[in-house]
Amino acid sequence: MKKILFVTSEAHPLIKTGGLADVSSSLPKALADLGQDVRLILPNYGALKLNNEVHLRSEFPIGSYFVRLLETKLPDSAVTVWLVDCPAYFGMVGNPYVDVFGNAYANNADRFALFCRAVSEVAMNRVELNWKPDIVHCNDWQTGLVPALLSLEYQCPPTIFTIHNMAYQGIFGGLVASILQLPPQLLSQDGLEFHGMISFIKGGIAYADKVTTVSPTYAQEIQTAKFGYGLEGLLTYRNDDLIGIINGIDADWNPEVDSLITQKYAVDSLSEKVQNKTALQIRLNLPVDENIFTLGLISRLVEQKGIDLLLDCLSELLSLPVQIVILGSGDKDFEHRLSQFAAAYPHKMALTLGYNETLAHLIEAGCDAFLMPSRFEPCGLNQMYSQRYGALPIVRNTGGLADTVIDTLPISLANKTATGFIFEEENAGALFETIKRALVLHSIPDTWRQLQINAMTRDFSWTNSAKQYLNLYESIE
Repeated sequence: MKKILFVTSEAHPLIKTGGLADVSSSLPKALADLGQDVRLILPNYGALKLNNEVHLRSEFPIGSYFVRLLETKLPDSAVTVWLVDCPAYFGMVGNPYVDVFGNAYANNADRFALFCRAVSEVAMNRVELNWKPDIVHCNDWQTGLVPALLSLEYQCPPTIFTIHNMAYQGIFGGLVASILQLPPQLLSQDGLEFHGMISFIKGGIAYADKVTTVSPTYAQEIQTAKFGYGLEGLLTYRNDDLIGIINGIDADWNPEVDSLITQKYAVDSLSEKVQNKTALQIRLNLPVDENIFTLGLISRLVEQKGIDLLLDCLSELLSLPVQIVILGSGDKDFEHRLSQFAAAYPHKMALTLGYNETLAHLIEAGCDAFLMPSRFEPCGLNQMYSQRYGALPIVRNTGGLADTVIDTLPISLANKTATGFIFEEENAGALFETIKRALVLHSIPDTWRQLQINAMTRDFSWTNSAKQYLNLYESIE
């Protein structure tokens, strides 16, 4: 049994701003189910949603602050959660990283440096917990100083640093280094220094024993200038210690047990899936038509997600016998342009701005195909959800999309491995041609049903991912 300290800045359902929170809940639970001793540690934000009892476990100084370590349980699990309590830094109610105007808090470097120092004290068993981890697993830039700080310790536990998205790096001005009073040996070009500034994510990449990211293809992509954001050289240098492990998806995204959809169904009752299409059409005031090719998209409406590619072919797409259902929010220009199309084609397109969990599940269950034309996608979850629901994904060949969707080609049709549709070029024409390819196959019911069966029987469980992480932990004893 491994003692694992899982370090993160967010975890669902305690606090969530993105996919990191889902991973930081699901992976520790899956590791615990495999018999591991997992402790989750994150800041005690004022906005945490705490349902379980919380009690004081330890108190210790970090610089001029006195930090309390609180203990609770991750909801619906036996995983212990430790909360680093420092009200001056984490007491505000709201987003953990940005203010109400979307601007990063001015003291984010100080906040997460204190968090990393506290984690290091816990990892070295210096806070009277009588528990020292065998592995410290850090996630994203907010935890990047932990491997750096532990590198200075005698007999420190091995560290793993997981990159969930290289676009977020935790880069701060050079003066921050003196304010944080970081040890000089960490501030060289081989350490935290980055073009006269300091980079928290670089600390994780440079000092961790192993570096992981959330798909094998993304692990290769971040070693290029396009996706490496200035750190591609370091990532290439660490190539032998860099591994991609696909995220899993939670068990509640499963049409056999999903209480949020109109009609549960499985591989052997696929004919009942159409009841969800009808319910979706009624809910969104679209004409009820069991046979029309229905496309879904659930996404942040931003350029990374390829929304402009869809907009650039939307007029042509809406001339085909299709319905399009979109749920999301983001770039105001994209929202406005999509709203104009929805108003002009009320019988063919339904747009819901914002996010609605019930509607998200119904879209997956009710649609025939799911659009994810992302420019880059470290892992992605919806393409895996959609396969489990028999809504075949239409994706660009990048990151986790490339690793989790098998393109429908003559050979993959013949050997029954095809699970979706992939396009290469980052343009609207490539997306449109791929949608037309899917539309043709949808008109052949037996072929489409086989594709759905192929997709629905894929294993995207967290157990599978957790076993790969466990093998990695054991490789660095």
